[in-house]
Amino acid sequence: MNEKIYKTMSRIGACSVAVGIVTLVTGIAAGVMMIISGARLLKRKSDILI
Repeated sequence: MNEKIYKTMSRIGACSVAVGIVTLVTGIAAGVMMIISGARLLKRKSDILI
């Protein structure tokens, strides 16, 4: 019984680490894309006529 619990906990731990890495990479990618698009908007601000 204890061995089954140990295996389940190790799988859940590995899955949590994997999900954390994917979330981190996605967050960093989204942040970089937002910075780039914001910089483009600020750069072309003078070209916009309202």
